[in-house]
Amino acid sequence: MNRENPVEVRQTPQYNEKIVFLAVPESLRGPIEAVSPHSGASFVIDPAIPIPVELAPGAQTLDLEELSWEMIIAGMLRVLTADPEGKDASYYRGFVLAVKPNILTEFTTAALLKARNGDYDLALEIIDLLVGLFPGLPDLFLNRALILEEQADARLEAEAAQDAAYKAYQAVLEFHPPFPDGVFNAGFFFMKRRNFEEARDCFQTYLQLGDEPEKREQAARILEEIQSHNLDDTAFREAYDYIREGDPAQGLPKIGNFLERHPDVWNGWFLLGWGLRMLGRWHDGIEAFRKAIELGGDTSDTRNELAICLMESGDHGGARKELEAALWKEPENVKIISNLGILALKTGNPQEAAGFFRTVLELDPQDPVAQEYFKG
Repeated sequence: MNRENPVEVRQTPQYNEKIVFLAVPESLRGPIEAVSPHSGASFVIDPAIPIPVELAPGAQTLDLEELSWEMIIAGMLRVLTADPEGKDASYYRGFVLAVKPNILTEFTTAALLKARNGDYDLALEIIDLLVGLFPGLPDLFLNRALILEEQADARLEAEAAQDAAYKAYQAVLEFHPPFPDGVFNAGFFFMKRRNFEEARDCFQTYLQLGDEPEKREQAARILEEIQSHNLDDTAFREAYDYIREGDPAQGLPKIGNFLERHPDVWNGWFLLGWGLRMLGRWHDGIEAFRKAIELGGDTSDTRNELAICLMESGDHGGARKELEAALWKEPENVKIISNLGILALKTGNPQEAAGFFRTVLELDPQDPVAQEYFKG
């Protein structure tokens, strides 16, 4: 690009220290040759509007010899993320789309790849940049929710990540009219969290709006499971809320009430086992989780929870067997791999533990348990 000297470079604390604004000389006025697929017309540079530029890493000032389109696009995206309704927002959006008409596909692919590699923070940062560029696009809100959900599933200390994922799905559900793919994925999120009332509402909404036969069949099948097993039962929901919020003593009578009326529902036995495990009642927890598996709840979560109870009760061989079975179902589940590391430490095998914790950090570099192990 033409690097004719600008008339002014100024910095502003409104966004962050990485952004400077470049005043454009009159001689640069004119169209950018690329065409935006959204506007269908060439974009014309307006010298009256300053151009935000992201400084190179470690730089304190703008070196015009290093100025590139990438630095300008990055600066505009940062500004749009910080102030999506700013007075020059429309101009910056048009500029970015003229220079990078395929940015939505490119950045979305990059974000999902980063998430797949465990770099959730960067993945979310990329999605947030796209939200600034396309503020009303529901797919981006869904992608943010999916990344946060994956992060919550991956992390052993996941409460904050779970809450962030929940809020992200709530944002997806606020779109009007409802976004079919959004409510469908939200339904599965709530199912995994055993929030069956909200899952029921999502799948009912999808059946009203969605038109993909395979997804409609899945939604109908899950609704039948919820209703036939009374998973939207008030006692079940109250028990889940108490246990999830760290008050299992209040939750156990509720889930006991549910199981008296629905003794063949494996989800109830899982919830009972979860509460018992939180109270340190290892042997009772073992019985509850084994009952859940017997009734059809042979999931990686059930096996992992059972393994914790076995480990704490001193049955290290049984715990390893259950963790290996859980890992076979979900080979990249950080919680399971981390528990294998903890089990290796308990059985006096620090080298094996280190291998498990290294794998955890490869999948999630921010995992606190693995980080703490290597600090020691």
